[in-house]
Amino acid sequence: MKIKRNLLSLALLLSAAGTMAQTELADSTKLLLDRNFGRNWFVSIGGGAQMYFGDYYKQMTLTDRLTPALDIAVGKWFTPDIGLRLMYSGLEYKGVTPSATGSHSTGTLYKTKGSMKLYNQKIKYYHFQTDVMLNFSNLFFGYNPTRFYTASPYVGLGWMVAYQHPQSHEVSATIGLLNSFRLSSAFDLNLDIHGDYANDRFDSEVSGVYGEGGLTAAVGLTYKFPARGWKKCGAAKYSDADFNKLNERINAVQKENSTLKSQLALNSNSSNNGNITLKSQPEVITRTVVAPMLVIFKIGSSTLSDEARVNLGFYAETMKKKSESVYIITGYADNATGNKTLNDVLSKARAKAVYDCLTKEHGVFSSQLKTDHKGGVDNMYENNPALSRATIIKVE
Repeated sequence: MKIKRNLLSLALLLSAAGTMAQTELADSTKLLLDRNFGRNWFVSIGGGAQMYFGDYYKQMTLTDRLTPALDIAVGKWFTPDIGLRLMYSGLEYKGVTPSATGSHSTGTLYKTKGSMKLYNQKIKYYHFQTDVMLNFSNLFFGYNPTRFYTASPYVGLGWMVAYQHPQSHEVSATIGLLNSFRLSSAFDLNLDIHGDYANDRFDSEVSGVYGEGGLTAAVGLTYKFPARGWKKCGAAKYSDADFNKLNERINAVQKENSTLKSQLALNSNSSNNGNITLKSQPEVITRTVVAPMLVIFKIGSSTLSDEARVNLGFYAETMKKKSESVYIITGYADNATGNKTLNDVLSKARAKAVYDCLTKEHGVFSSQLKTDHKGGVDNMYENNPALSRATIIKVE
């Protein structure tokens, strides 16, 4: 019956409303990425002790090897889990050398071992490094801006320079652990432990060992500049204007169905009671309303989910009933990730994925469809970047 067709249109509208309200609910618990480059910057300074692992370090006592250490760093957290920093460290290493006149020797005898004399050695140096940091506390236990203790291991590459004669310049590698203790939203107390490694040439003596370097433990403070932290996305939902427009169409179809049912019931009763003889059935007008549809994709993907394919199947049935209409499929990407070229390609691929699904899987005529793509865009709905990784289907 024609009423059934009208009821089918109503069901499709209600289904579309439910889809809009429930897309990507999982993303509502995810954290927004740091789209503003000015957010989540920090600076830190620390001091402590360091010891040198040179060619003859085993001939020295632990206390004789210790020297003051200075660490100064500036960095940024790009997500709650991943950060980058540039750090200066240095001052002076203490070691021993068999040369009384060269290789950073002070000329002062440290000890005699057998026939070999070892002289005190002081290497004045500076070290610049770039570290990639992982916040293990957030990574494994979830983001918590008020967590007291945070463990952040890191690895880095740098440039270690002995700047007094004989000079040396060596590429370095670093591995370390930053232990942070929250004092306030702006300040952390830090214990930074790191080991630095360079080529055996660093002290200008080549003894055949694999390399040399230092171990540092520094206590200091980190200041986190304002505009810090991350916020959770709100519940994913369609815009109020679109929902209001959809609700108006639903209400109109419901009202029309109610009127038609009442007329049929009245005519049926009158015919049975012999009061009115109907010569013809009342004309039933069928209207099919097609609302916009939002299809969400995973980050960096143009592959349709099974849920999206099912919803497109329902939508296709309504589109085929409105065969005189032309629909525009517009692809979008989230400009918080990727780059302009990648987002342009990705948004075009998303539009094509929906086009292929409608034509090849659900029989919509290609003459009814047009595709467009907008590349990377700002958040379109609810300040949620997940809702911009999408295609939108609208009647032209």
